[in-house]
Amino acid sequence: MDREEQFKHERLAKADKLRAMGIDPYGGRFADVESAVAIRTRAGGLNLSPGVISEGDRARAAGRIVLLRDMGKLAFVTVRDGTGEIQIGLSKNAMSEQWDAVKLLDLGDIIGADGRLGVTKTGELTIWVDRLHVLCKALHPPPEKWHGLTDVELRYRHRYVDLFSNPPVRDVFRRRSTIVQAVRDYLIGCGYIEVETPALQPIYGGAAAKPFVTHHNTLDVDLFLRISPELYLKRLLVGGLDRVFEVSRNFRNEGISTRHNPEFTMVELYEAYADYEVMMERIEGMTALAIERLDGKMRRTVGDKELDFSTPWARHRYGDLLKKYADVDMDDADGVFQRAKQLGIYRTDKKNVDLFAQEAAKGSMIDHSVLVNDVFEATVEEHLVQPTIVYDYPAALCPLTRRSADRSDIALRFEAYVCGMELGNAYSELNDPTIQRANLGRGTMAGEQETMAVMDEDFLLSLEYGMPPAGGLGVGIDRLVMMLTDQPSIRDVILFPLQRPR
Repeated sequence: MDREEQFKHERLAKADKLRAMGIDPYGGRFADVESAVAIRTRAGGLNLSPGVISEGDRARAAGRIVLLRDMGKLAFVTVRDGTGEIQIGLSKNAMSEQWDAVKLLDLGDIIGADGRLGVTKTGELTIWVDRLHVLCKALHPPPEKWHGLTDVELRYRHRYVDLFSNPPVRDVFRRRSTIVQAVRDYLIGCGYIEVETPALQPIYGGAAAKPFVTHHNTLDVDLFLRISPELYLKRLLVGGLDRVFEVSRNFRNEGISTRHNPEFTMVELYEAYADYEVMMERIEGMTALAIERLDGKMRRTVGDKELDFSTPWARHRYGDLLKKYADVDMDDADGVFQRAKQLGIYRTDKKNVDLFAQEAAKGSMIDHSVLVNDVFEATVEEHLVQPTIVYDYPAALCPLTRRSADRSDIALRFEAYVCGMELGNAYSELNDPTIQRANLGRGTMAGEQETMAVMDEDFLLSLEYGMPPAGGLGVGIDRLVMMLTDQPSIRDVILFPLQRPR
């Protein structure tokens, strides 16, 4: 029997002993519990004297045992709840009927305690217990004697242990909740309504990504987990819901990295009669409110960088940044191709044929734009450390976007970057059904196995009924939380990130 199994065997035996005493080792309802922080706050105004136990000031607490000191006829136990820790004192004289149960407690058990408040001679606030409640007998000991679960893979795989043994991890997810609520409150304050659109879609679209495919048995049809709610939200604009947003789970059958998880959360919003400049205000506004709700510090540290989220954020044209950092003009097809070769950027087919060279010879604008963007990602993104809005993208990359009135090869699109990472993506939305049909009919890009250019006849039909000019924005909630809580990996802000099976 290994050590882990031995611990479990011993704790099961203790659970049986509790049952023999008439005590359910898995407890039941335990109402009117006061949090550790509330007890400490209340006790602060009681003027408790060291070494004295109050006669009238009582408390009822519950939590997981994180420290247990057995001193014979006296035991001190520290319990941790969702707000903090508090010490409880257990005395054989005061608990003679329950003393045998006290001796069966272990680290990790969840207990409840009723008793009088006091302060020890060393100044520690303590609940001196006259009634103990066993609420859950833990069969496994906590990790590393409560120094925390440190193995990264185990932290993600056993998040429940990570949460109860590492309070700072719990705090990240509390702050995540604050950020998401701030985003919702900001948009509702701007007149938006929150909606829900299908996660199972007969046709996927709205982004360039591989979908997950599933099958519905009753209808005998293949369906896709959504890669984006975009096309459904735009249908709502057609229907007269002028300002809509959705906080949605999206799914992309792609790689896993510190910035990517196959299942992720976005907030996506659409506003009739707006454009991408209004969307710039929206991403700044929701971020500012989230920061205000967290701590109000617009200047914050992320990793080893000092960032300033004060508005307005820096704004730069895509082509200007490419010229500055890649030393190439985005319209110079040969220059872009040569720069890509210098950077070692190629896309080849199964016969190792350079597809970009092949398509460039045919004068393909789509493939030129893809190569431009690869060069942009390789040379520009690392410099976009401070919150920055990059606007006016190559139009061929953006089949759902309105074109510039001055240049038909420029899309009215922006991406927001922080620490070299894309945080959000926005368009002045294309609402011309004829142009939209032509864009969706151009097919995939060279070397790509997927594209957002998927033909959706019902979406096109909705445009033919008339969609108002609009601005649209999608912001990665997970990445926003990473930035505002200073977490290095997306897996640190997702409760249960996808893991390779053991």
